[in-house]
Amino acid sequence: MSLACNNFRFATQSDEGVEWSLKRNCSVTPAQLGGLYASMCVLSLGVAGFFWSQGATLVLPFAALELVAVAAAFLMYARHAADGERIRLADGRLVVEQETAGRTTRCEFVRDWVRVESCRDAGRLIEVRGGGQSVKVGRYLRSDLRPILAREIRQALRGV
Repeated sequence: MSLACNNFRFATQSDEGVEWSLKRNCSVTPAQLGGLYASMCVLSLGVAGFFWSQGATLVLPFAALELVAVAAAFLMYARHAADGERIRLADGRLVVEQETAGRTTRCEFVRDWVRVESCRDAGRLIEVRGGGQSVKVGRYLRSDLRPILAREIRQALRGV
């Protein structure tokens, strides 16, 4: 597959085809978050232990409760840190893979039967349809950039 234009903003082209990789914008990796949480535990439990040794016995249980609540929030964040969408066009097929909380879904479309619809409404996702299937993409892209992504996918499907 050879595309004449190489003016894709979000896609990467190779000899195998065109690929769009859209990921969640995460400023902290799960490993960094684990390190931050461990240092928080040491500091918080150290301070609580000091006050417990001074006779303030309720400080330690409240510190532990706080750390459990923070751990729950961090786990929710880490669970979705690797979320993303991957759209590939190769060998006459458009493949859409979406990963959410460690679970991957995959939809495969025949290139000639695909319709890409982008709504002009702010906040609406791009809908890819074909062969009785439908999937919405673009959730990890700003809403004002979604029409550009839809145009790129249409352009690649046409082979322009």
